[in-house]
Amino acid sequence: MPVKVQVGPPQIAIHQNRTVLVTGEDGQITWPSEKGLYFRDTRLISAWSVYANGAPWVLLNGDAVTYYAARIFLTNDAFATQDGEIAARMLSLVISREIDGGMHEDLDITNYSTRAVCFNLELSLRCDFADMFEVKSGRIVRRGRITTHWQPTAQVLANTYRNQDFVRGVTIAVVGPEALYANGRLSFEVRLAPGAQWHCCLQYDLTDGEDIIAAPEDCVKHDAHSRHADDLRDWESRVLKIETPNEEYYRFFHQATRDMAALRLENGSGDHMVFMPAAGLPWFMAPFGRDSLIVSLQTITVYPDFARGALDVLAGLQAKECCDYRDAEPGKIMHELRSGELAHFKLVPHTPYYGTADATPLWLITLHAAWRATGDNGLIERHLHTAEACLAWIDDSGDRDGDGFQEYQTRSSAGYENMGWKDSGEAVVDVDGSLVRGPKALCELQGYVYDAWRRMAEIYDAIGDAAHAAALRAKARRLFDRFNEVFWNEEDGFYAFALDGDKRPIRSIASNAGHCLWSGIVPAARAARVVARLMQPDMWSGWGIRTLSAEHVSFNPYSYQLGAVWPHDNAIIALGCKRYGFAAEAAHIARDISGAAAHFQGNQLPELYAGTQKDGTNFPVQYLGANVPQAWAAGSAFALLAALLGLVPDAVRGKLFIDPALPSWMTDLTIRDLTVGNQNFTIRFWREGDASRHDVLAGDAAKVECRAFGAALDPPG
Repeated sequence: MPVKVQVGPPQIAIHQNRTVLVTGEDGQITWPSEKGLYFRDTRLISAWSVYANGAPWVLLNGDAVTYYAARIFLTNDAFATQDGEIAARMLSLVISREIDGGMHEDLDITNYSTRAVCFNLELSLRCDFADMFEVKSGRIVRRGRITTHWQPTAQVLANTYRNQDFVRGVTIAVVGPEALYANGRLSFEVRLAPGAQWHCCLQYDLTDGEDIIAAPEDCVKHDAHSRHADDLRDWESRVLKIETPNEEYYRFFHQATRDMAALRLENGSGDHMVFMPAAGLPWFMAPFGRDSLIVSLQTITVYPDFARGALDVLAGLQAKECCDYRDAEPGKIMHELRSGELAHFKLVPHTPYYGTADATPLWLITLHAAWRATGDNGLIERHLHTAEACLAWIDDSGDRDGDGFQEYQTRSSAGYENMGWKDSGEAVVDVDGSLVRGPKALCELQGYVYDAWRRMAEIYDAIGDAAHAAALRAKARRLFDRFNEVFWNEEDGFYAFALDGDKRPIRSIASNAGHCLWSGIVPAARAARVVARLMQPDMWSGWGIRTLSAEHVSFNPYSYQLGAVWPHDNAIIALGCKRYGFAAEAAHIARDISGAAAHFQGNQLPELYAGTQKDGTNFPVQYLGANVPQAWAAGSAFALLAALLGLVPDAVRGKLFIDPALPSWMTDLTIRDLTVGNQNFTIRFWREGDASRHDVLAGDAAKVECRAFGAALDPPG
């Protein structure tokens, strides 16, 4: 049994869409802390405690039972009443919560003593209505006014925050026993005969201006028949499923499908099964550009409708004009959209913020991948205008100085220093540890654009625009040649991390070059050296490939992006290895990440973990502050599966291409409900000696074709 690693302090987090509740294991919200009930980037409830005659309850156990519901079991210490002392462990208090827009809360008390009891149950509540950015920073500024109104007849407690035209509120309706409100507490007189039970419902309706999001009315015990439960069953019936005797990988994959169910954001289309993936819990339950697109690509064989949702939402938010404060330029795909108080008054640029250099080419890559996976020409018709604006941005604003490379540098007083996926301020370092001065041209950005141009050329061919297709292929060939001339370092056998503002190659050894393998911008003759360098001990930790070489002066295994291991980064690198025929290395990475997942609670991969070295006597070490669940960490399970099996759905040609290379640790694997256009496949894969075999158990076997992964990925021409 592997050591189980808890990420962060013990807590319970449940959520649905953009409502998030984070409590202690006892279900309570302590003050001061980052815990609370959050709604649309605002913390509504900042403190919640429960008492019996002023005495705290004692935790037995508490946990989430699904991503949207939790149960907490408490008992009492001895406490005094007017009728005498109630001995310890005589009372049970069970708190049950479910989020579906608003929140439903059940309080159930059972008297296990041999005599009648009478006491006051008290709920202490505090609402601070703090913006999520300020909660996270620890610097909360009160700008408006909070009012509290208790309606004893209706048994409703309303807390409202107003700052000019910004309004947030939470209304708590008591259903069942009579409550009193005074001194910031709801109190109930509880009288129970021996063995008797007491029940109360609290319904938390959430308010955003005139928009009221109602709480579920049914008690949590009826959850098995709720809309949420039906939706989760529907989700699990539709997504790709696996069967394998490798219990470790099965648990990793199964938890990933649960995590992705949890991280779905409604996209406003009205289709209950079309979603946009959120980035992660608890801070990033909001629309993101890069994160949502990478997750859409990771899940293209598992649930291609994620890509539909992301493409639709991001197209609707594509920049139409320049705005230096938001780093917006016409055609650019956004980075992050927020709706809290700071965003409302434009005290932060996230309305939306466009500080990402990679989301725009990634949007084009996702459009092509979704089109090929679904065969839906309507995607092209609907999004061609957006795609052409993306292409124009790449030429005009992405290439700031006309040298043929993509660069970035913020123009905003509140902008990000770095705009690739490694977006911390310290992430891009020179060999001496100094921060690289911009504008910066990251190596992977060039690969993304190369891939996007080639994919869009295929789309233009499909719609009969041969001239545009030829022009894009010509640009891609020029970029390929120039990139390999300028970024390649023969001595290192590796690509430069980036070019700095003086066009000087930055020779720090970083994982970014692995993304160049994924995009196909690496010549076949150089791929072996790039793969070998990534697998050297300074990069390979045994738990995955580090973000930065352990030999670099800035290396720190506990830092965010200067030596930690990111599962999604590794999954992209594994796909890149597979693209160039390095199946053993791809499987090695998959084994590392799957093995790491086995050590985390519930086989739930966090956003990142420390880049410490595996030595046979240790386990992966958490990164403090990592999000869990996190979308592209969960999505790595699906990308790694695609790397092992060489899965490339191509509904445009009516094909599912496969290139299986099962490693010794995965001897048998069956995939079910893999959808390619209107085809649905179940395929068993197994090892015979060193060879991998397959059998199509359901679906048209003639539509399944073995083809080298790289060849299947490459757009024609």
